[in-house]
Amino acid sequence: MATVSAPKQVSVKEDAEALRKACQGWGTDEKAIIAVLGRRNAAQRRQIRHVYEEIYQEDLIKRLESELSGHFEKAVYRWILDPPDRDAVLANVELKKSGNKHHVIVEISCTKNPEELLAIRRAYHARYKRSLEEEVAYHTKGDTRRLLVALVSAFRYYGEEINTTLAKSEAKKLHEAIKDKKFGNEDVIRILSTRSIAQLQATFNCYREQEGTSITKNLPKDSSDEYIAMLRMAVRCLKDPKKYFEKVLRRSIEGIGTDEDALTRVIVTRAEKDLKEIKELYHKRNNVPLDKAVDKETSGDYKDMLLTLLGNEV
Repeated sequence: MATVSAPKQVSVKEDAEALRKACQGWGTDEKAIIAVLGRRNAAQRRQIRHVYEEIYQEDLIKRLESELSGHFEKAVYRWILDPPDRDAVLANVELKKSGNKHHVIVEISCTKNPEELLAIRRAYHARYKRSLEEEVAYHTKGDTRRLLVALVSAFRYYGEEINTTLAKSEAKKLHEAIKDKKFGNEDVIRILSTRSIAQLQATFNCYREQEGTSITKNLPKDSSDEYIAMLRMAVRCLKDPKKYFEKVLRRSIEGIGTDEDALTRVIVTRAEKDLKEIKELYHKRNNVPLDKAVDKETSGDYKDMLLTLLGNEV
């Protein structure tokens, strides 16, 4: 369930006027911006952007970018975008970074339904004049390229029907590949990138029944091998996305320093989906409410924005 509870009836004209007022004068009224945008759903935010541009002849997103800064600006910018456009931006930002981490590509590919993933690919193409698939292929190599291109190109069946015989057979194939350390095996990539989520859940359950342990337990942990790290992440996203995102949040907060990029990404992208369940899981696993952890590790308007998206009154 979502943590953002938007009112069913809003005046987008009044919202646009409130945002205009917040951006005028000597200082920006950040609290007014949070009060409006932090309590509106994607459809309402889209309407606000359109009405704002009609009334004031300027792009609301560009105006907010010029008025805000730091982690707060990044959170507001990503929140106000349409979800497919937001994911396209997140993917592009990650692909342009140096290094071999492709968390966002795996998350987008393995936690979205087929229509959502297709919308993201279209948004990426419209915004950057290149396909997401070719961008992923350009920025990766070897087995990592084969896996990520296959995942991001997928259009899975989204129903609940499963084939138990197939699940048993493919669980055995996955076990054999892992046992022989043939992690880049063609069958491994084919199974993970083409089977429906329901079918994969059945396969993972069969794997546990056959081997007495989960597939994630048998994959190498903390591997320096880029492909194995991406493979393990893909399995975790496909197997239990809420558990995966809880761990991303935990790692973004624990230890020295806060990973604001990861913290913002999860809260912004899951607030209208399943953040309530992720919050509950976080509390259960860490013995502290996520809201309290965010309040402790962040500050200022950035903190207020995140807490609002988590369902708090600030």
